[in-house]
Amino acid sequence: MEIKAEEYQVWHDRTNATVHLQGFLRLKGIEEYQPIMDILVSAVETSSSLTMNLQELEFLNSSGISMLSMFVVKVRQRGNVQLTLHGTDKILWQTKSLKNLQRLMPSLTLHFS
Repeated sequence: MEIKAEEYQVWHDRTNATVHLQGFLRLKGIEEYQPIMDILVSAVETSSSLTMNLQELEFLNSSGISMLSMFVVKVRQRGNVQLTLHGTDKILWQTKSLKNLQRLMPSLTLHFS
């Protein structure tokens, strides 16, 4: 499953159980983020572990951060999925927001490059 747009790309690499998010995500409201949420939920349903590679996601607006937060809560509620987020400390929003996601799910693993 893949979404390609002018400013961003999201895809699920089933072989590595990894969802990649790249570019600039500036969608308007949670409703516009639903296709991305669908990819994430589908990915987590097919594996007991999931990695999200956010290293090339340069911008994520507040609606996108809300969508990620809702996804993390869904994974936490399932209780049987190991979630790992790969980010970069070179992108300011990631260092702050990804650590906040870990507060929602303490078992979440964060890696910064």
